[in-house]
Formats: sequence, structure tokens, C-alpha cells
Amino acid sequence: MRKILIVVDMQKDFIDGSLGTKEAQEIVPAVVKKIQSYSVKDIYVTKDTHGENYLETSEGKHLPVVHCIKGTEGWELDERVEVVTKGAVVVEKPTFGSIELMELLKTENEKEPLEIELVGLCTDICVVSNALLLKAAMPENRICVDASCCAGVTPQSHEAALTTMGMCQIEVV
Repeated sequence: MRKILIVVDMQKDFIDGSLGTKEAQEIVPAVVKKIQSYSVKDIYVTKDTHGENYLETSEGKHLPVVHCIKGTEGWELDERVEVVTKGAVVVEKPTFGSIELMELLKTENEKEPLEIELVGLCTDICVVSNALLLKAAMPENRICVDASCCAGVTPQSHEAALTTMGMCQIEVV
């Protein structure tokens, strides 16, 4: 069984930029170490990607904090993550969950069974959204989340997301 790592939105704006948190900053070394335990051919990286009109979008109206505008410094991956993911598949996603990522992995799973692990930011928004999409598309596959390599908007919402994923048969390690 092929083991895949999904690195969710380890971008500057979520780590130490406009939506950064102490918890996000603290997980970077663990995420880098996790990435290094996988072959680059088995790594998929998502990048939250918005346009200049972000505040006019549905998401922007509900979360009116400009972030991850394509081409800005905040949109870029953290430098430490960038170095260890060179050559990985990068998926730009305009919203929380990526249908493109789910379809890519579903296609790969038809060729060879996959076991999928997710790490990254934010546990309670983009990590949970992608984990649930993947579990819905591949209900028989092992989908897991490494809680030590994730951070939520708050510690409480991080824990709530982990509980939700566990209830949906996504393994939390």
C-alpha cells in the first residue's frame, strides 16, 4: 500500500502572517520532520489561494482578513517547508477543501491502494475539510491526521476538529 502525505496550507499567512498563531509556529519543526520521512513523490502540498477580490467573496465576507493572495509573501510556503517539499505535487485551492486534490488521489488510489496522512493548518478548517472529502471519496482507505503536526485557529477548535474527524473514522494519531 502506497503511503501519501498531504501537507495542508503551511503558508506564511497561517504561520506568522495575518492569520498566524503561536500554535502554528510551534508545529513547523514537527511538520518538517514528518515531511522528511516521506519520499517527495508521495507528498501533496495544498496552498490556500485567493485573488485580490478576496474580501468580496463569500469566504471573505465571513472571514474579513486578507490572506494568501496569490503572488504575495503570505501566500508562499514557510521557507523550511518549501525546502523539504521541492518536487512535490502542489495543489492551489480556492476554498477550504480541495475537490482537485480529492480527485487526484482517488485516481491514484484506483492504480494502487493508498494510505493517506494529513498534517498542517488549520486543523478546524482546511485539514478537517480535506480529510472528510478524502474519507467520503475513499471510505475503505486508512485516512489519518497527525495531531502533533496540526494547529487550529484556537486550541479548543483544534481539539473539536480532531474529535469530529475521529467520529468520522479518520484516525487521529
